[in-house]
Amino acid sequence: MTVPTDETQPLLRSVTNEGHQVYTEPVVEVIPDPELSGAAATATGGLLTTGQTTIVDFDPAGDPENPIDWPAPFKWAVVGMLALMAFTVTMTCICVVPLASTIVSDLSPPDTAPSKSASVLLVTIWELGEAAGPLLIAPLSEMLGRYPVLNAANLVFILAGILAATSSTVPQFVTARMLNGLAVAVNVLNPAVVGDMFAREERGAALSLLFLAPLVGGAFGPMIGSAVAERCGWRTVVWMAVGLASVCEGLFLVGFRETYKVAILRKRVRKLMAGEAREDGKGRVYKTAFDEAEESQLGASAAALGGGGVSEWRKLRDAVMRPVIVLWGSGVLMAMSLFSSVVFTFFYIYSTTISDILIDLYQLSPVAAGSCFTVFSVGSTISVVICNRTLDRIYMRMRFLHKGIGKPEFRLPLSIIGALCLPLTVASYGWAAQLRLPLLVLLFSVCAMGTSLMLAMIPVMAYVVDAFGLFSASAMTGIIVTRCLMSTFLPLATAPLVERLGFGWGFMVLAGLSLVLAPIPMLMFRYGEVWRRKSKYSREA
Repeated sequence: MTVPTDETQPLLRSVTNEGHQVYTEPVVEVIPDPELSGAAATATGGLLTTGQTTIVDFDPAGDPENPIDWPAPFKWAVVGMLALMAFTVTMTCICVVPLASTIVSDLSPPDTAPSKSASVLLVTIWELGEAAGPLLIAPLSEMLGRYPVLNAANLVFILAGILAATSSTVPQFVTARMLNGLAVAVNVLNPAVVGDMFAREERGAALSLLFLAPLVGGAFGPMIGSAVAERCGWRTVVWMAVGLASVCEGLFLVGFRETYKVAILRKRVRKLMAGEAREDGKGRVYKTAFDEAEESQLGASAAALGGGGVSEWRKLRDAVMRPVIVLWGSGVLMAMSLFSSVVFTFFYIYSTTISDILIDLYQLSPVAAGSCFTVFSVGSTISVVICNRTLDRIYMRMRFLHKGIGKPEFRLPLSIIGALCLPLTVASYGWAAQLRLPLLVLLFSVCAMGTSLMLAMIPVMAYVVDAFGLFSASAMTGIIVTRCLMSTFLPLATAPLVERLGFGWGFMVLAGLSLVLAPIPMLMFRYGEVWRRKSKYSREA
């Protein structure tokens, strides 16, 4: 049976069974199974078939449990909660950047010189944890739903923050920071939650807000961290982050609702089957429409992982493997992952070098250096505003020019501009430091770097959500894992590069790396539709 893949449309529409309404909320249809006859019963893919299958879906006339049909104010309230947690996550990550050398000195044994590599690793180790976390967070959210995974991850995030605040050695603090990154759920699930609630032409504004929140956290985190640490010490800064994360989790527990359509419909299926069993002692077979689409797409890959299983353990194993399957099953996703990982790495390269430049070369105080971090966020905010105002308009305009046919590639024009501008800003940043140009010139290059970086990144996230539909969370994992791995280790090479070549030529090498990858969004815009057809996870977008 062919099932439409447009996630905003109902898959099946009948509401009666044998003259009676089967369930008051979902849409159901009884579909005879052409491969079975009579009352024969067989177990197929973990489902019991008894000659006919009952498909459960949302009511096309409007369904209060369908996230697409939720009132707009509630949708934006959910986006607001996600944005607040994204702000908290970024502030927790960045607030210790200007304090890294101080923390390493404080936690190191007496008479031991602080290690520069330890200071950099203290900042970037977060990304190593964030590379591992999505491998479990994203597939679990597609198996269990967004609500339980988000709340569990947030609780682990809070506990890791407490461990960091009470650390007595550098390895303890580094481990706590890695666990913090491991428990970050919002970065991988935020775009997927937006895809759950908003139609494609409405997602740009919500995604832009979710990208703006971390930028605000990145702007105020170093400034607040430097000021508070100067008065109260760095541990107080970490405790403040723990307190804010606890407030966010309280809001999630009481205000967040499940948004993943499959999880909502599977809950209905369980209710229907339990009701049938109570009525006549026979469990009639019910299945969500999404399950059928998922089985048809993942059947071959799941079989390759070890035959047909029905246990919960097998389901979990397959769910954990799904991001790997989706990543390696799509050349488009691998290319966009490589591009976005290198682009985002410049945020950490900048973060781990700007303090030394401002304090050592420009003789600024730590508090003043922390305040200068806001400049990058100002530039990033410019990109967010641009994307917020134009991303959906560009998509709708191009869809109109193509006779009403929308394509994920229509998200990429702004990314092309950002990709071409980023190498110039990286090179100007390095040469401004090398030549010790006026501080305003350096800060302008930082602002321009923030603008071009986010202009390249935001459309890529929207593109992945559009192109991979129900598998968007797993596809986002491919983006995030490669990004985090690159952000952990590439900044470690920056210091030796600068020591050998100086800021100017050192950053010219990094600018050349970004220039080599700049054509990727252009190629995707031109040929992406053809290349997407080669992957079963994105061919229907």
